[in-house]
Amino acid sequence: MNEKIEYWLDLAEYDMETAKAMLQTGRYLYVGFMCHQVIEKALKAVIARDCAEDEIPPKIHDLPRLAKIAGLLGKVSEEQHDFIDKLTPLNIESRYPEYKNKIFSTLSEKVCDNVLAETERLLCWIKQQL
Repeated sequence: MNEKIEYWLDLAEYDMETAKAMLQTGRYLYVGFMCHQVIEKALKAVIARDCAEDEIPPKIHDLPRLAKIAGLLGKVSEEQHDFIDKLTPLNIESRYPEYKNKIFSTLSEKVCDNVLAETERLLCWIKQQL
């Protein structure tokens, strides 16, 4: 595996550990945010695989768009696609006060535990695509 791919996967793994730590401390808003980051960086690993040596993946956060650029949008299951759509707003909207309370009210330990488990499954699947 080349260094660019390893770089993105290392970041994804680090973010996964951070998401788990956020769950343990009850910081549920940040569980979702970090899970988004995990999948974003895993998708960027796939994109990096296909980039020229001096290119970097696009500086965007839209998971469906990244999945399309990575060539995976047509390969994901309907369940995976739905989960990608579910994660997408947890990145941007969790940063803004007008959305923060709305998102926070939908997150519980059980919900976040499920999001974390789904993120791990999707991360594993993305790695298999490499």
